[in-house]
Amino acid sequence: MKVLLDECVDWRLLRELVGHEVKTARQMGWATVKNGELLVLAAKEFKAFVTVDRNLSFQQNLPTFDIAVIVLSDSSNRLADLQLPVPNLLAAIPTAKRGVATLIGV
Repeated sequence: MKVLLDECVDWRLLRELVGHEVKTARQMGWATVKNGELLVLAAKEFKAFVTVDRNLSFQQNLPTFDIAVIVLSDSSNRLADLQLPVPNLLAAIPTAKRGVATLIGV
């Protein structure tokens, strides 16, 4: 599955998401793009968007976006913290619903 990592997620996490085609917002040239516009762009090319921004679901009307949003809810953006929920993240990616925020913890 094609997955986009938000700019606030350490890029090295992409190495952990084995079995998925993962890009970062920076790799896509979208590092300065704000959340609403970023979700519009991401929905054109990706099936899932991974972030640590817990406020995203309150700031954006997620049902209007054709992309699954996965929020690593117990994590900082430090790689060591992001690696802890990787098994749960890998399990959630294939079943995450478009237009909904799926919260993933450790």
